[in-house]
Amino acid sequence: MDRNKKIVKISIQGIIVNIVLVIFKAIVGFIANSISIILDAVNNLSDALSSIITIVGMALSGKRPDKKHPYGYGRIEYFSSVIIAIIVLFAGGTSLKESIDKILNGGDATYNIASLIIIFVAIFVKYFFGSYVKREGNKLNSSSLVASGVDAIGDSILSLSTFIGALISFIWHISLEGYIGVIISIMIIKTSLEILKDTIDDMIGIRADGELTKKLRKLIKSYNGVEGVYDLTLHNYGPNNIIGTAHIEVKDKMTAREIHKLTRNIVMDVYEKLGIVLTLGIYSSNDSKYNDMKKDITKIVSKYKTVLQLHGFYVEEDKNIVSFDLIFDFEELEPVKVKDEIVKEIKKKYPKYNYIVILDKDFSD
Repeated sequence: MDRNKKIVKISIQGIIVNIVLVIFKAIVGFIANSISIILDAVNNLSDALSSIITIVGMALSGKRPDKKHPYGYGRIEYFSSVIIAIIVLFAGGTSLKESIDKILNGGDATYNIASLIIIFVAIFVKYFFGSYVKREGNKLNSSSLVASGVDAIGDSILSLSTFIGALISFIWHISLEGYIGVIISIMIIKTSLEILKDTIDDMIGIRADGELTKKLRKLIKSYNGVEGVYDLTLHNYGPNNIIGTAHIEVKDKMTAREIHKLTRNIVMDVYEKLGIVLTLGIYSSNDSKYNDMKKDITKIVSKYKTVLQLHGFYVEEDKNIVSFDLIFDFEELEPVKVKDEIVKEIKKKYPKYNYIVILDKDFSD
């Protein structure tokens, strides 16, 4: 079964589970006049709606790439997560209003053994189902499923507070309805804002996962002829759809045929093992003749704390040109000024050369 079908299957299971919980909790809530249980039912209803949105999102994100959208429609899944977060946020805000009204206007709830048992069973159902959805979401790299799973686990914990409040009301006839409702509402709002933040980060574009870039660099460096891996960037066009670029450093004595064979093998290997569509550029590396010069320049650069790395170093002796890239920390506000200072200092030691320096940013670990 492919990824989209699995996500749809789990989402349908979520709809069924949540609708059953809505029915039982709503019946108990209205019979017992319990605002906290009714809000719990509303929360389950929003979860069911979230699962429906996940299914719709999957259907749209699974569309084949076309001329207008050559990278596919995978990012639609992120929009699904945003809609889910907004629905959960609305449910939390409504719940908070109703809970405050309950505190101000009063009204006691009346529970019986049957209602307590239903609430207790619902806690376990929601917790174990939420754990299952979250686990599968991580396996399938689905932010929508992970969000739904985390939300469900949080719901089970909130339902536990409802159960405790109901138990206290049943034994000691002390009403904590409104106060428990406020706690539930705040937790729902908090969860929705966290989902919204994480999803918006994905949509904007966040730093590539450190573990993934580490694996990718290690794989590329494992090939004979690769002196270094630099300028690695990864772009996410939806879960499991990553396109990347990188530069590899090779000896300048390599032929075009040798470079072609090397890069072709790397690109195919990376796709098969990591599922990344990679494009490679080339940095040429001089022989050992210029090692001392490179060490001197690297030593000068190392004095500037916002410069994280020097790479792509190459000397064109016939033209008296030295070229290299500098990676700057994002905190550096005047990289051009720093670059000019570095070049000025290098020229004092190696005055006969002209320097071509490209400024880079710290896109990946």
